[in-house]
Amino acid sequence: MSQDIHPTAIVADGAELADGVSVGPFCTVGPNVRIGANTRLVSHIVVDGFTELGQDNVVYPFAMLGGPPQHTAYRGEDTKLIIGDRNIIREHATMNTGTVNGGGVTKVGSDGFYMIESHVGHDCVLGDHVILTKQATLGGHCILGDFVIVGGLAAVHQFTRVGRHAMVGGLAAVVKDVIPYGSVWGNHAHLEGLNLVGLKRRGFSRETINTMRAAYRLLFADEGTFQERLDDTVETYSDCAEVMEIIDFIRADGSRPLCLPEREV
Repeated sequence: MSQDIHPTAIVADGAELADGVSVGPFCTVGPNVRIGANTRLVSHIVVDGFTELGQDNVVYPFAMLGGPPQHTAYRGEDTKLIIGDRNIIREHATMNTGTVNGGGVTKVGSDGFYMIESHVGHDCVLGDHVILTKQATLGGHCILGDFVIVGGLAAVHQFTRVGRHAMVGGLAAVVKDVIPYGSVWGNHAHLEGLNLVGLKRRGFSRETINTMRAAYRLLFADEGTFQERLDDTVETYSDCAEVMEIIDFIRADGSRPLCLPEREV
C-alpha cells in the first residue's frame, strides 16, 4: 500500500510516511516528521519539527503540529513532539515541541479528541482518551492522566497535574493540581466533588463510587488537619484502589498546591 499525497501538498525530503498515509491539499510536512500508517491529514495542515505522529490519526484543516515551543529560552534546539494513535485533532489545534529544560519532549497519548483551537504547550505529557474541548489550553509542563476532560475555554496553568478521570469545567482557570476522579470549576478553579458522570459512563460499579464518595467526604471534611484526614482516609479505605490512587497522587508532589473545595466564609 502506498501513500496518497495531493499534488498541492509539500512533503519535504527526509519525511517518513508509512503505508496508507493520506496528505490532503495544501498540507506541509517537514523533513524530520514521521507519520504512522493510515493517518490522514485532511487539508491545509502543517506538521513540522521533530514530530512523530502515530497511526490512524485524523488531523483537520489548519492544525499546526510540531511548532517550536512558545518559551523565551528556546534557541532552536532539536526537541520533539510525539503523538500516539487514533487521535482526532480538529481545526486550528496546536501542539508544540518540548524544551531542553523540560526534558525535550511533548508527549500526547492515543485515542484522544482535541477540538477546535485547543492547545498543548511544550513539555506536556498527556495520557490516553484525553479530551480538550473548544479552545481548551494547556500551559507548558502540564501532566494529564487518562480520560481527563478539559472543558471549553478552560486554561490549565503550567506545571499543573490533572489526575486520571478528572473533569475540568468550561471557563475554569486551573492553577492547582486536580486529584484523580475530581471535578473542578471556577476562576480560580476549586474542587466541586468527584467526576460522578465520568465514573458512571466508564463503568465503575455503584459500590466503588459509593466508597469513593465516602472517602472524599472524609478527606475534605472541615474537622482536623489535612494530614490527619489523609491518614484517616488511608486507614479506612486502603483496600480501595481508586481511593489509594487519589492518596498516591496527593503524596507524589508536595511542591504544588492542590485544588480544594470552596469554603464558605
